[in-house]
Amino acid sequence: LAQPVTPDLLVSPSSQDGDLGSECPEDRGNWTGRLDFLLSCIGYCVGLGNVWRFPYRAYTNGGGAFLVPYFIMLAICGIPIFFMELSLGQFSSLGPLAVWKISPLFKGVGMGTILIVSLVAIYYNMIIAYVLFYLFASLTSDLPWQHCGNWWNTDLCLDHHVIKAGNNTLPVNISNTVSPSEEYWSRYVLHIQGSSGIGDPGRIRWNLCLCLLLSWTIVYLCILKGVKSSGKVVYFTATFPYLILVMLLIRGVTLEGAWKGIQFYLTPQFDHLLSSKVWIEAALQIFYSLGVGFGGLLTFASYNTFHQNIYRDTFIVTLGNAITSILAGFAIFSVLGYMSQELGVPVNQVAKAGPGLAFVVYPQAMTMLPLSPFWSFLFFFMLLTLGLDSQFAFMETIVTAVTDEFPYYLRPKKASFSAVICIALFLMGLILTTEGGMYWLVLLDDYSAGFGLMVVVITTCLVVTRVYGMKRFCRDIHMMLGFTPGPYFRACWMVLSPATMMALLVYNIVKYQPSEYGNYRFPTWAEVLGILMGVLSCLMIPMGMVVAVLQEEGTLWERVQQASRPAMDWGPSLEENRTGAYVASLAGSQSPKPLMVHMRKYGGITSYENTAIEVDREMEEEDDEESM
Repeated sequence: LAQPVTPDLLVSPSSQDGDLGSECPEDRGNWTGRLDFLLSCIGYCVGLGNVWRFPYRAYTNGGGAFLVPYFIMLAICGIPIFFMELSLGQFSSLGPLAVWKISPLFKGVGMGTILIVSLVAIYYNMIIAYVLFYLFASLTSDLPWQHCGNWWNTDLCLDHHVIKAGNNTLPVNISNTVSPSEEYWSRYVLHIQGSSGIGDPGRIRWNLCLCLLLSWTIVYLCILKGVKSSGKVVYFTATFPYLILVMLLIRGVTLEGAWKGIQFYLTPQFDHLLSSKVWIEAALQIFYSLGVGFGGLLTFASYNTFHQNIYRDTFIVTLGNAITSILAGFAIFSVLGYMSQELGVPVNQVAKAGPGLAFVVYPQAMTMLPLSPFWSFLFFFMLLTLGLDSQFAFMETIVTAVTDEFPYYLRPKKASFSAVICIALFLMGLILTTEGGMYWLVLLDDYSAGFGLMVVVITTCLVVTRVYGMKRFCRDIHMMLGFTPGPYFRACWMVLSPATMMALLVYNIVKYQPSEYGNYRFPTWAEVLGILMGVLSCLMIPMGMVVAVLQEEGTLWERVQQASRPAMDWGPSLEENRTGAYVASLAGSQSPKPLMVHMRKYGGITSYENTAIEVDREMEEEDDEESM
């Protein structure tokens, strides 16, 4: 008698020739040291924004009073979302795309994340290129932005030595003058006078182009071996900025007039707390400073061991990030206080945010100090190390996301694939090295990670708590950490965090203001292009839904239901960690679950399926007991 033939679909992958489905999680790599993950998270979160955005936001929104909404928003929005991202990554050991096995219907959220991170990585590395440019320019005995009289200076240029001398003789009108550092930045570094606007980029600035190439080369060499190499580099890039920050802080507070700046920075104006704008600004600062939604946290956590204590790490990183921002404010404003005294103008006339602080105001303040090239070099070296580890995270996110989708093809060639991504993003960033490149950088900065990022984070929060289920998510965390998140986390995940981010999103849309750079207003087509950048990342979500639904069978509603359920192989990556509902459900594990779908096609309920039904029934009974 002929032996019955088992349909191919019913054969467990482990019994077939070749190791299909038996991809070892070791091939993916893990952190090699105990502190690799923690330092990588600190390096990722503590970035340029802590130095050039937080101090300015604090002083414009009530000084010391700003710390009240800042820490409240940290508790409502920052810590819970941070912990959720780490939990998702560590539980599944998957990147920001593959993690959507949790609910394949929403895989478009992962695609939106990758689009946002790619756009940010392009312009963030350009900022690092500017920092490298200033770093090399500081290797001199006399800083090039110290005096007027260079070929790039205009008749409006007036340096502070003249102002100081003028104070003793005749009063000098400085209202219509420009500092040497401002002209150095705009007319020499950017050469922005060669461009009439965003539609006229002008020629490539080859010195900037070489700096951009160098910064991409540094990033590539550091992520060459994935987390094994970047995990070692962060021991330097995450800790060294603190050493420099302390040096700048000590130097700053010992300067004459430093107290004026610090007083300006911290004097509490509690009437500001009645303004909704202050609370929104605090939430935005938390949102962007911690880097939630960019996929970096999820990616880093995915390289952890299954039982790593991410609960403790969450509080270390989020509170450490907040304290760093406050310290940076002291370092910046003490120097600005000294500078305002030297120039004889109020502090608010010298205080700026963003690139204006890093490349104009602070360099000008450095020229007023003894040993100015040394302090300038230290400041820009700090900015370099702050920026690099954030850039590592962006690149690791992109590479991990795509290699997790195609592990058989790309994991063995991860170094080559990383090189391709770096080269592609470098070529896309070339427009930023032109004379009008700053206009494009402002456009990318304003729109690439605006409302699109908020939509991504809100959707993630709602899918995990509503679609996947809060009880199931808490059970996963209990499996991993040995305890269930308390009422604080559950309340934030269910209501407070999504509601706060919805308010942020609505506020951003209602209070929308067109981009501008100095006195230059962007044309309508540039605004439309910027808005499309943000909308495209949101459109990834419905596009992903359409693809997921088309891959299922049955009526439309049945397809939606099937696509929203976790994939068969969702759960811990190692068989030894798959307990409870996840027991033996990995491909290649002689397991019932991957075969259940195929068995249904041949009719009848298998004994395997009975087992799965029993597990589901037990879970429901547990839920009933808990609710009672």
